[in-house]
Amino acid sequence: MARYTGPKSRIARRFGEAIFGADKVLSKKNYGPGQHGNSRRRKTSEYGVMLAEKQKAKYTYGVLEKQFRNLFEKAERAKGITGEILIQLLEGRLDNVVYRLGIAPTRSAARQLVSHRHITINGKVVNIPSYAVAAGEIIAIREKDKSLEVIADALAGFNHSKYPWLEWDENSKSGKLLHTPERADIPENIKEHLIVELYSK
Repeated sequence: MARYTGPKSRIARRFGEAIFGADKVLSKKNYGPGQHGNSRRRKTSEYGVMLAEKQKAKYTYGVLEKQFRNLFEKAERAKGITGEILIQLLEGRLDNVVYRLGIAPTRSAARQLVSHRHITINGKVVNIPSYAVAAGEIIAIREKDKSLEVIADALAGFNHSKYPWLEWDENSKSGKLLHTPERADIPENIKEHLIVELYSK
């Protein structure tokens, strides 16, 4: 499975945000990466701003260009506001839902748990991180993997009430997608209208 494996701190510093879910990547230096990261930069073009927003969304959700383009085309075909639907489709990916449920500390860790067959959907193992979770489906930790240290550490003290579109059952170590989240409830700082403008050019 292809995914970004380069230096995450460099990418996070480029956007000035902890987009990989680890605040420490921004703590060392508060300016951009590279030799001229601390110098005054030329004003970014309109196209550059839109491209940067798309790149931020891709890195945030761990999606490569072809997958991202396919999701955009799917959002474009759907009824509603294209940008909002795009973000909702990204939120509905299984790796992201596992991350939101607190089963993994980061999306990349969630992707690994899914790929290594530790996660089930409605009782059946699903090892496809891009699987689109539907409302009402039960996402759970496979029975024999519930005691894994990485999962126990991630769940310890996690606030399951911060995402109103998800429900968590502590006894069964499982969660449910109640409904598609409203864009206002999704905390990611992404200006999706710029992505739509970019693809519209």
